[in-house]
Amino acid sequence: MNDVIHSCLCQFVLVFLDDILVYSNTWADHLGHVCLVFEKLHEYGLVAKRSKCTFGQTQVEYRGHIVSPTGLVVDPMKVEAIRAWLVPTTIKGVRGFLGLAGYYRRFIKGFTIIAAPLSDLLRNGKMFEWSESTQ
Repeated sequence: MNDVIHSCLCQFVLVFLDDILVYSNTWADHLGHVCLVFEKLHEYGLVAKRSKCTFGQTQVEYRGHIVSPTGLVVDPMKVEAIRAWLVPTTIKGVRGFLGLAGYYRRFIKGFTIIAAPLSDLLRNGKMFEWSESTQ
């Protein structure tokens, strides 16, 4: 799906597998954006199932995000889940935390640098050791 509407991604479209979310600043923009997405789908021989479509919402929760007139933000419940995450005691736990936190990397300035000590724990042959830098 990303290949189908790649020119619209992160401008006014979010895609997850076959779910498409179109967001816009104004109603006029929104109508144009929705039309453009439908044109792209048609161009590639794809269709949207009407029963799964919802139009004209002012706020929606979508894959851990809230899209509203103020913009795209992380769902506060997801932020709380990240904050409440127990300190990992295994490599599997570190992977799980990095997976959740990494999903929101676009909202975290310097994510790669911040997460580097945790990512280092995942390197082969590295012994699991929780330290001040990983905390």
